Amino acid sequence: MNIEEMKQRLKPQVDFLTGDFTLASGKKSDFYINGKTTTLRPEALNLTARIMLEFLKQDSPDRVGGLTLGADAMIGAITAFSFDLGTPYEGFIVRKEPKGHGTGQWIEGPELKPGQRVAIIEDVVTTGGSALKAVERVRESQPDVVIVGVYALVDRLDGGREKMEAEGLKLCTIFTKNELVR
Repeated sequence: MNIEEMKQRLKPQVDFLTGDFTLASGKKSDFYINGKTTTLRPEALNLTARIMLEFLKQDSPDRVGGLTLGADAMIGAITAFSFDLGTPYEGFIVRKEPKGHGTGQWIEGPELKPGQRVAIIEDVVTTGGSALKAVERVRESQPDVVIVGVYALVDRLDGGREKMEAEGLKLCTIFTKNELVR
């Protein structure tokens, strides 16, 4: 199945809700895209990971990771499928707060190493805050990594792409809000 065929199968499984919502950015919205419920469905997660792997081929990262909770399921699926494809990517998860005991880490997973190429995974990009927080924590943890881009399920078209580009980051998404409006 090619990317377009996978997108057509995935599209109706993306939770696009209408109503009155407050987003993580604090913005009010009349729609909400729930990436977590989408990526916790077996076929939707499978398709999302397979499409992401196609996108990642062009940038050849060593590692994939992102801010917990929105990226967790996708990171797990991408790392598992990458192993099956013979191009294994190690994963990592960025905490929203540092670990309160033990090592006090912000990042969980194998240690980031200088020169590694890192892809940031995200479910839904609104203003880009979550992805940029992940980028910041990764750079604090290991300043010599190369961030190859941010890869997301959906871009809400609310300024996140522009913020990432201003930071020199590429944003690659499976869908934009306009492709999902029902």
